[in-house]
Amino acid sequence: MKSLRIGMEVLMTEIDVLKKDTAYLSIISNTVLVLLKLFVGVWVGAVSLISEALHSSVDLVASLIAFWAVKKSVTPPDTEHDYGHGKFENLSAAVEALLIVAAAGGIVYEAFEHLGQDKVPEMLHFGVAIMLVSIIINLLVSHKLISVGKLTGSQALEADGLHLRADVWTSVGVMAGLILMQITGWAWLDGAIAIAVALIIFREGWKMVVDSTMELTDVSLPEEQENKIMAIIDAIPEVKGCHCLRTRKSGSYKLLDVHVLFDGNMHLSHVHAICDELEEKIREEFGAFDILIHPEPAGNHEPETKAAQYEIAKKQEKIDVSN
Repeated sequence: MKSLRIGMEVLMTEIDVLKKDTAYLSIISNTVLVLLKLFVGVWVGAVSLISEALHSSVDLVASLIAFWAVKKSVTPPDTEHDYGHGKFENLSAAVEALLIVAAAGGIVYEAFEHLGQDKVPEMLHFGVAIMLVSIIINLLVSHKLISVGKLTGSQALEADGLHLRADVWTSVGVMAGLILMQITGWAWLDGAIAIAVALIIFREGWKMVVDSTMELTDVSLPEEQENKIMAIIDAIPEVKGCHCLRTRKSGSYKLLDVHVLFDGNMHLSHVHAICDELEEKIREEFGAFDILIHPEPAGNHEPETKAAQYEIAKKQEKIDVSN
């Protein structure tokens, strides 16, 4: 058990470093893009570029929030937070999602202002070049953020990555508007395209609001994951069944407590060894997991919904119980 605990601590340290480095990357890229867009927007005199620079400043604030959340979430448990600080990641994702929704509303407002515009700014090719650079940088950084977020289970990093990926569409829309304005002289195109892009961003942001709210309210892990946990428990020959299984997430950290049934005549030391084995198998399958197993003699519990659903799914051969 000691070697397993040390191994878990080493793994968590490596994950923490990866999360922090990725959050730094997001801050640096957003800072560069804000300065570039603002400089070119003022120089060219294109309001769309200036508003895009302000939009990127929202990304910068979001990146700073994500970095703070990642840094806070890896703080070890203390006397006030027995289960650690993972919820700060969920809170960060919720705030960032609201920023996306607010940014979409701001873009729509600006777009309606531009619909009545009749003068096309000069030197738009500089704006097109900056938007192209912005698209490339955001694609690369968002891919990194989402990949690391999924790998480490960090909702804050994944939300930041989805935020940047949504902004790629904004940049594409602005760039397309600048090109079409330059070709056709139709200044109103800028606003029309921006409205369409804002609707896409709003949809993505609202999905993030729902997802982060669910985790803040301790939603259970997906049913397929809970069934897999019960399958791992069920695969141990000495185990007679399980019930009262409860799961939730705290940032990138998963938590589980479950009652596992044994023969009432089994020696306590044997039961304890099997519980340790179960914890190890579950962590091998799912990674970092806070697990509390309550052993009890078989036949002393009432039927329970999740266990019944698992038995039905197993009979229908929907769950692989092999390990």
